[in-house]
Amino acid sequence: MDTSNPAILVNGNLLPMHVRKRVRTVIQVLNSERGSVIGKSTDDQQLVIKGSPPSTPLTNFVEVIGIADSDKSIQAEIWTNFGDNFGKQFLCPPLHYKVSPCYLKPGFLNTLFTLLNRCIFLQSALPTCEC
Repeated sequence: MDTSNPAILVNGNLLPMHVRKRVRTVIQVLNSERGSVIGKSTDDQQLVIKGSPPSTPLTNFVEVIGIADSDKSIQAEIWTNFGDNFGKQFLCPPLHYKVSPCYLKPGFLNTLFTLLNRCIFLQSALPTCEC
């Protein structure tokens, strides 16, 4: 893991506070146009990711690391495909070092995408489970 140039984990609401800084976010790809990708952030904000995506096709969920160049856009440096079913098999991390993960029930909106948003929005270290 390269720690020499860290990126701040943001969602759509936090992005404006980090313009001209190196950021990272996870988006759900909505549309891919020439030289840019339109995506939905974890808090349902529409973001524009500028730059050339990798030569492999983008999956439904993508992590992007780059420079925030406006309150709604990022100039991408690194693209990482997270697959098409991001978070469907998510297990909550042990809380307070207890070995008691809770399994998220299918059919509810408690996916990793939602937990990631909660974690980013509250800026907490670990997401909490409410099973």
